[in-house]
Amino acid sequence: MAKKKRSILRIILIPALLLAIAATAVYYIANVVNKPKFVRYPAFEIDLPVNYNIHGIDVSRYQKNIDWEAVKAMQDKQVKIGFAFIKATEGLGRVDNNFRQNWFNSKEANMPRGAYHFFIPSKSGKAQAENFIATVSLTKGDLPPVLDIETTNGASVADIQQRTKDWLEMISKYYKVKPIIYTNIDFYENFLDGKFDDYPLWVAHYYVQNKPRIERRWSFWQHNEKGRVNGVDAYVDFNVFNGDSTAFRKILLK
Repeated sequence: MAKKKRSILRIILIPALLLAIAATAVYYIANVVNKPKFVRYPAFEIDLPVNYNIHGIDVSRYQKNIDWEAVKAMQDKQVKIGFAFIKATEGLGRVDNNFRQNWFNSKEANMPRGAYHFFIPSKSGKAQAENFIATVSLTKGDLPPVLDIETTNGASVADIQQRTKDWLEMISKYYKVKPIIYTNIDFYENFLDGKFDDYPLWVAHYYVQNKPRIERRWSFWQHNEKGRVNGVDAYVDFNVFNGDSTAFRKILLK
């Protein structure tokens, strides 16, 4: 009789236990795995990814005249703007109309800054590097130079890779620091993957949870193009740095 009772008890308890395990798994998936990885910041008018402490923006002439002191002073829920990438040059001879004032005023506001070059793959990589070098003077505390490459401009894969290599190597030699590559995931995987994996990557990937969809390590993530910042009368791109303050200081020019 005791054995029969134990058998009945097992019949009752085992399904109940399995149900409890299943319910726990469903709760975990719903509330942990699929939990939104972004939090709303009203002052910036966008959601920011959690678990990243260093946030920044990138700007060009499209943001017009910027009050860098206001940018530096802005804060929402302990989040401040911790760095800015500024467009400097494009192609063989273009200089961004607002670069010089942005470059000077951001430094005056004590904003960690970096300069980027918009790359035209159908043109000489070396000549484009010369354009950047003639325009940008880097000083202690600046971020490494950035190569912004997003389009093919009709160039072949081989030409894209060779001209990219030419730009990166010439810039590395001149500034004595390894440049950062900025691009989107599809462009990197289709044209650069496996050839430039030892360069720091700044990747553009919008509206995804937690982190960009890319296998290799990345240093910066551009996650939104509709942010608002005091001192800027236009939308700005928002980015995060993949590391803590110690790691961030290490990448700044010495």
